[in-house]
Amino acid sequence: MTEGHGTPDRALSETEIREILANSTPAALFAGKKILVLTPDTTRTCPLPLMIRCLGHLLGNSAARLDFMVALGTHTPLAEERILALYGISDEDRQERWADSRFLNHRWDLPDTLTRIGWIETEEIEELSGGRLSERVPVDINRAIFDYDLLLILGPVFPHEVVGYSGGAKYLFPGISGGEFLHAFHWLGAVVTCPGTIGIKDTPVREVINRAMRFVETPVHCLAMVVKSAGELYGLFGGDYRKAWSRAADLSEQVHVVVKEKPYPIAFGVCPPMYNEIWTGGKVMYKLEQVVADGGRLIIYAPHITEVSRTWAPIWRESATMSAIIFLPTRSVFRASRAGYWPTPPTSAGLAPCKAASRSRALRWCLPRQFRKKPAGKLISGTSIRRPSTRMTTATGRPRAFYLWRRRVRFSIACKTLSTERSYETLS
Repeated sequence: MTEGHGTPDRALSETEIREILANSTPAALFAGKKILVLTPDTTRTCPLPLMIRCLGHLLGNSAARLDFMVALGTHTPLAEERILALYGISDEDRQERWADSRFLNHRWDLPDTLTRIGWIETEEIEELSGGRLSERVPVDINRAIFDYDLLLILGPVFPHEVVGYSGGAKYLFPGISGGEFLHAFHWLGAVVTCPGTIGIKDTPVREVINRAMRFVETPVHCLAMVVKSAGELYGLFGGDYRKAWSRAADLSEQVHVVVKEKPYPIAFGVCPPMYNEIWTGGKVMYKLEQVVADGGRLIIYAPHITEVSRTWAPIWRESATMSAIIFLPTRSVFRASRAGYWPTPPTSAGLAPCKAASRSRALRWCLPRQFRKKPAGKLISGTSIRRPSTRMTTATGRPRAFYLWRRRVRFSIACKTLSTERSYETLS
């Protein structure tokens, strides 16, 4: 059963939020149980302090234990001080109200924190992906979940470039999963393309997530939020993780999806401060690429960004090819195209059948060995593997430009302002 409601016209009051929480999360669900709450990190917008406060009030006195884990995927771990700030917990509250709670990061990069709970076989991956991916995928998950009686997902639902809509079971896969599943997840999103994914509920990537969830034996409860700003909650749905997420995604479409009558030759996007590296700042491109006309230009203004990624920098500093691919919007497969590997143009549904499995392998072959099943899938997932159509200019705070040449493509990266020649551009 799923409880909750929302509207695209107004924000919920705290009284309404507490009422939804009480109705969707009855005492029988958590009384005397050890609970692990999975939350987003700083790259997601939602009123987490309010929700943590309401949740603590509801569960705190009845649950045997109430701990929290930031479902980072491969994002940078947060110090406890930053987690407490994210949750709106003061030092005094930490010592008193939350003294018995633990605040954890998911660490996908530490093998000892993971355990393998199953495999999604090659045949299943081919069927779920519509033939786009052909490989056997291991399903690893943070072993901490086995110490709890209930997993509680607490996160927002937005249109998402890899999975269609974020939230729900995504907080487990890839939120607290292992690297192999995570990278296969992003590779599949890459070959489906961003325009064929974002704002679509039923996608191949979501089906792979649902398949992985069958291996999770610990009960899962979901509180899915729909927000319009960090302090405005427009909808809240609690209950079964699939049903609550589905209702939230329906409302998210009304709140977040804006349809324009025609594309624009130039689009200007301001990167929010919470995206403080190009790794996450690329989300500006994922959201706006759809409204840029063929041959048009997308400008991303991000003067606060001074680095590519803290997670992956040690690896791709060694790879000129990867450094180039990082900054490509729709040109990320220029090496694969040289070999004749281009997916079939997407249909109106964005999911045209094609020999994408072989093309995916071809694209990986074009990359340095260490990236064939690693972060390139995340980066390329927003680039849309199809024929080039968009130019991108990125204004960042990097101190100096550096240049990379790959045949006919020139990359000039790192700029201070849009008015100088130190702007970063991808040119055909």
